[in-house]
Amino acid sequence: MAKNTNERKARAVPSSRIGRVGRLGALAGKIAGNVVTNGASQWIKGERPALSALLLTPKNITNIANQLATMRGAAMKLGQLISMDTGDFLPPELATILARLREDADPMPKAQLNATLNAQWGESWHDDLLYFSYAPVAAASIGQVHKVITMDGKMLAAKVQYPGVRKSISSDVDNVATLIKLTGLVPKSLDIGPLLEEAKIQLHQEADYHREASMLTRYKDAVAQHNDTELSHQFVIPSVHPQLTTDSVLAMDFIEASPLDAAMNAPQETRNRLMTSLFKLFFNEIFGFRLLQSDPNLANYRYKEDTQQWVLLDFGATREVPDDIALGYQALLQSAASGSQQDMQHAALQVGLINQEHSDAQRDLVIALGMEACEAIREDGPYDFGNSDLLPRLHDKGVALTMQHDFWHTPPVDALFIHRKLGGLYMLAKRLDTQVNMRAAAKPWLTP
Repeated sequence: MAKNTNERKARAVPSSRIGRVGRLGALAGKIAGNVVTNGASQWIKGERPALSALLLTPKNITNIANQLATMRGAAMKLGQLISMDTGDFLPPELATILARLREDADPMPKAQLNATLNAQWGESWHDDLLYFSYAPVAAASIGQVHKVITMDGKMLAAKVQYPGVRKSISSDVDNVATLIKLTGLVPKSLDIGPLLEEAKIQLHQEADYHREASMLTRYKDAVAQHNDTELSHQFVIPSVHPQLTTDSVLAMDFIEASPLDAAMNAPQETRNRLMTSLFKLFFNEIFGFRLLQSDPNLANYRYKEDTQQWVLLDFGATREVPDDIALGYQALLQSAASGSQQDMQHAALQVGLINQEHSDAQRDLVIALGMEACEAIREDGPYDFGNSDLLPRLHDKGVALTMQHDFWHTPPVDALFIHRKLGGLYMLAKRLDTQVNMRAAAKPWLTP
């Protein structure tokens, strides 16, 4: 279980490129030292350990996880991107590292926080506020959040970016990718270059708080103006406070709400309704708003127990959905609902999930996997996510497709983010033990 943010020891964020590279260099040296020590002791015993076994000792795993968490920024965020908020389908060693990275980060010291706010708000910023809590209410990969009360009594949440994060993104991603490859947890044959470049782009966007403020406002307006008022009333989204928002500080409404786990204690009917609203929102993001909040991190969902509403947070990973991708996925949805493999293959080619170079056998396997992934949409009534084994089934068949049938293919980045968000919703639906009528949720986007 993650520690309460207030209980964590404050640790300074290394803000210079040299300082951050030095941290990784020191980590590599520490790992190498442990490898030599452990290897020598085993050789003396007549054993011949594999290098991967020496690298992935509990001690080294702890060192890797703690160092990346201390660096915050891209070093921590990259682990979160890879993990998709679950370690269920990952090697246990990598899952251990990523579990540490999914926890709240260690907050930065008061002196470093003050220096950051002096640079962003001016050195007299204390005089312009009625209250500022130095104890962060949350500390994540890019920044930490503080409670603020303005002179007119408005309660705000101020997300303060860690110093040096923005300018270190590209080098952090490259260095961490090298470190992860070194452990042997990523197959050498897998080209993760395009994904790493996209990770850099997304992280630069997430570190641009003016952009996040704009996306937050656009998204909030889209939900508020939705013609299904019942759906729009299911969500509470904060408003931006522009007077205190800068490129490194994002100020918005502070909304009192409980962590996601509070929703797990709600009655079955309430949980079903809550999850149905999230799936409806997802379909609207793709086909209506053309604006996707692509990060399925469970910390982005809070629950207002008094009104039984979702509170949606963190819009740094929000991205526009291109028209051709939206139309292609609507065709995929229609083909899945009708059970037409021929239509799904045509749509998959249109989206770029398969291409002309794939064999007929490979295409058939991909389409069969797609049909199985969409089985909930063909269910006559609510689909029982709580008792479904869909996710492990998809994982096993996906691994078999890649390893046994040589299907090495990276689809368009927009498709990857759509799949990532949908996968996160599937996991949330299972965690909340819900039953959702997916066909009814998607009805506005299906042809009768």
